[in-house]
Amino acid sequence: MRPTGRLSVVDEIFLRTHRGLGTPIALQGLWRTAERIDPALLHEVHAVLRTGPLGRRVVRPRVPGARRSWQPNTRAYPLVFTDQPLSTAALMAWADAQGADLDPEFGPGWRLAATALDDGGSLVSLTCSHSLADGRALALAVDDALGGGSLTASSSAVFESDWADARSQWSIVLRGTARALRRGIPDQPHQAMGREAVPARSLTHGAILQCAIADWDRAAAAQNGTANSLFIALIANMLWASGFQRETIDASLPVDTRDEPRVDNDLSMTDITIDRTDTPSTIRAKSRAAYERRMSSPGGMPEQLLQVIPDRWAYALSKGAGERDILCSNIGTLPDTLRTLGPHRCLGVAARAIHPGLTAARLPRTRLSGYLCRIGDDYILSLVSLDPSAIESSTALADLAQKAMLTAGLPARTW
Repeated sequence: MRPTGRLSVVDEIFLRTHRGLGTPIALQGLWRTAERIDPALLHEVHAVLRTGPLGRRVVRPRVPGARRSWQPNTRAYPLVFTDQPLSTAALMAWADAQGADLDPEFGPGWRLAATALDDGGSLVSLTCSHSLADGRALALAVDDALGGGSLTASSSAVFESDWADARSQWSIVLRGTARALRRGIPDQPHQAMGREAVPARSLTHGAILQCAIADWDRAAAAQNGTANSLFIALIANMLWASGFQRETIDASLPVDTRDEPRVDNDLSMTDITIDRTDTPSTIRAKSRAAYERRMSSPGGMPEQLLQVIPDRWAYALSKGAGERDILCSNIGTLPDTLRTLGPHRCLGVAARAIHPGLTAARLPRTRLSGYLCRIGDDYILSLVSLDPSAIESSTALADLAQKAMLTAGLPARTW
């Protein structure tokens, strides 16, 4: 585990996206309640989040080569609560808009908002910069705010000085680079494939579907797969159904690397290649093998290299390294505390990434992202399309997903 208070390589990759170096990413948790939610309750949650693990910001080091560090930050955007009922048809558009202006360095890095829905319920959104947390960590932060108590107590010890950290970083980089060069000139890092120009309209579209665990597990078992391999197969088949022309699809698979519960970016990436003959059974075997290996640092160099060189150089070295045609992020089982907000029963809880401020020039290789979580008796599948030329609206994405799920024997309801 890295020293308390310093940013990891992954933290800094996501921090660079806030400066226009890569695809902007924010994490979002969504709660849909059956009744109108009490604003006073949300104000209480907001107050707890301010002093919780999301209440921090990035501080630059004073010594070249030292890693950036985290500093407590109780500044927060005010709770946004809209009483005017929102049409459920506009639910995803409202959710997509909640990621604007998050800044983990100079401003608040998270936002809590809620709106009434015209079906009598409410929708609550918590968004945060991906620098602050990954999907699992966001769920843990909310569990902590709701009194779940699952987090590991953070250390209050003073971490090493900038000078000591810089010496350690440079030592690792120099020794690791020497070893890499002795093996020969490193290969160029994997680069994202080019994307065609797209019109200046909404670039991303989202959809959320909910399916009973019993139905999902039954469909997976019928094809000798697992819940996870069925999830990956669904995302791949949706991409082909959207008009993707190639015979193979490369899938990026995030891997949770936590050894204890904490709010952090504690993940690595691996990947598999899927062809049209693959099934949940064969994808299961491919995924099992992939989880035994992880994507390596650029050119075989030590990953700490990305923290001691200027940001633009680091971006150039790592650009597109984790991007594939699809992203399949299995967030896992969410804490039970998230099933209710105070006295309010949640009809569903979703977790996903969104892309505030994304422009056509910054579209990644990834065409379709899927996020799967499990809570109560349901799996929640969140989808984000980054291919506006193939999927023109959230409704089109939801329809595409419904067809793929019905083909797989999965009855689902759309949010």
